[in-house]
Amino acid sequence: MTGVVTGCGVLSAAGDSVTDLLAAVRAGSLVGTDVRGRFEEPLPAAEAPAIADFDVRRLLGRKGTSFLDRATALAMVACGRALADGGLTVDDDNRRRVGVVLGTTTGSLRSTMDFSRDTLVQEKPYLVNPVLFPNTVMNCASGQAAIRYGLRGVNATLAGGPLGFLYALRYALNAIRRGYADALLVGGVEEYTPNTAWAADLTGDGPAGEAAAVYLLRRPDAAAAGTPRAEVLAVATGFHPDDPAEGLAGCARRALATAHVRAGDVWAVAGGDPDPDTLRGVVPAAVERLPVRPALGDCQAATGALALGALLGRYAEDPAPHGRPALITGRSRDGGVAVAVVRGWRRAGDHHG
Repeated sequence: MTGVVTGCGVLSAAGDSVTDLLAAVRAGSLVGTDVRGRFEEPLPAAEAPAIADFDVRRLLGRKGTSFLDRATALAMVACGRALADGGLTVDDDNRRRVGVVLGTTTGSLRSTMDFSRDTLVQEKPYLVNPVLFPNTVMNCASGQAAIRYGLRGVNATLAGGPLGFLYALRYALNAIRRGYADALLVGGVEEYTPNTAWAADLTGDGPAGEAAAVYLLRRPDAAAAGTPRAEVLAVATGFHPDDPAEGLAGCARRALATAHVRAGDVWAVAGGDPDPDTLRGVVPAAVERLPVRPALGDCQAATGALALGALLGRYAEDPAPHGRPALITGRSRDGGVAVAVVRGWRRAGDHHG
């Protein structure tokens, strides 16, 4: 069984639609936002691919949002938009069959580090603010989103760095296949803070980016009438530390075989990797490439989710690739690899995300 994408919610430095996302990816130049006035701490650069003018209270109201960390707030807004875009009304009849699966790196790195620091510098007996503790756990965003929208189904958070979204997509697809859920909000989220900015800078992965992208994935027989945005045919993962490029190629072959798709039919490859040789020899040489990283920076777990958004934007604008398969790829510095096979369509009335 496959899963169909019927709705999406995207928040990125490029904008809040898949059209904006696709335009930035195509341009290939870093989307810069002035971040100097956001924090008291120094930053590695005055500009970064961070989301501008995001105010969770303005978008969701004051109730229940006062103590949210930024990653959780971004995820909650994206989840709400995906539900609305997919036309799914959550009620007592279906809420136990609707859930959330998110990919992350560490959750909110700032919340974890700030809380840990308070345990060292505050007066004994270490008078930390207990209200802030929930923000330190990795699954804060998925839990808060479920509470906000009344979802009582599968709830999971998968830590995978740049593979986080693809791990979440695989987990969600398996949950739907095994009958544990009818619909799942699946996505990836990463916040921009001094903590993530310096981490990316010091490890050579910078500049750090910021994004949340969430998709409503449903059972094909439970999806609303009409054409979905996309269909997830297969997701494969692997670990190949000695030769990541070959590991990714093998992963792609396994995913294509599971999806019953010929490699020669693939028309596009999207992901964080700007290397034009990625999967060369597996897919056609003329394949269209949509690398996210040059435009939106190091978005870690949100990278694959943004790649899917760029593909949705591409499917929406042009009838030529409709129904044709594309790949979403990811790999981590330790040798982890993952590939998803998807195909998409333009829905009636689609002009933007």
